[in-house]
Amino acid sequence: MNYSSVKGSIKKDVALSRMSWLKVGGAADLLFKPCDKIDLQNFLKKTDKSLPVFVLGACSNLIIRDGGIDGICIKLGRGFRSIKVLDDGVISLGAASQSSHVAVEAARSGIDLTFLRTIPGTIGGAVSMNAGCYGTYVKDLFISGEFVSRDGTPITLNKNEMKFSYRKSSIPDGWVLTSANFKSNKKNPELLNLEMGQMIENRNRTQPRGVLSCGSAFKNPSGAASSGCLSESNDHKAWKMINDAGMRGFKIGSAQVSTKHSNFLINTGDATSAELEELGEKIIQSVFERFGVKLEWEIKIVGNKLNQE
Repeated sequence: MNYSSVKGSIKKDVALSRMSWLKVGGAADLLFKPCDKIDLQNFLKKTDKSLPVFVLGACSNLIIRDGGIDGICIKLGRGFRSIKVLDDGVISLGAASQSSHVAVEAARSGIDLTFLRTIPGTIGGAVSMNAGCYGTYVKDLFISGEFVSRDGTPITLNKNEMKFSYRKSSIPDGWVLTSANFKSNKKNPELLNLEMGQMIENRNRTQPRGVLSCGSAFKNPSGAASSGCLSESNDHKAWKMINDAGMRGFKIGSAQVSTKHSNFLINTGDATSAELEELGEKIIQSVFERFGVKLEWEIKIVGNKLNQE
């Protein structure tokens, strides 16, 4: 393809470890950063449709394998970070907006999106994963999303079309979310800020901070509240099962299960993606042997293993 008409940035063989919260992973064959939605549409219209497309958000919920990602990686930037308050408690959010920043900005207008305050990553990632915390999920407040399909066509999907479920949505492969509309209750901004302050205190008390980590590694078997957001009943929480299976603090190479919260994996220095993935599989095996329950990854594992051609 001739990229001369593209206004955004295009680079080949880009090291994705620089973007990863875990600081691991190989290279992207091609990394495209569109400057706006039209630029994204034109790019996708002109690219070879046989090439896979993978959308990178904040890389806060990914283990990128050491062999890198084939095809096209798309990372949305400044042109996709708008936050616009509309009528009746509706707010339009650019897909590249940080979830924590959205919660703070929404609160200024008295819109309750506080559940996003301690969720790492972007709105695009939150929608894709139906992120949730403290009993509220994206699906509860989502109205519609604006997408660009793999062939460059702009498409709107409503809440029902997204088919949200626990930690899932039905966004087709190769589609890129560019913005989403949410609607929530109006509330006193001071109360919202107080609630978010309490959420941050709880996060800092219960989760590892200042380390190379990536949020909750495994889904809760019950599909209940996020394992990163503690609730009253912990009987079926992934972190509790991991802890009781004796995996707290367990290490493989430089990859370690957090000693503070058992559902967090940590790169203690120079871990590889392979070590982190192996550690996760060891957790799955140990929990199954102890409880007869097979945990599912919440972190997405993408790309090629290093020995893959």
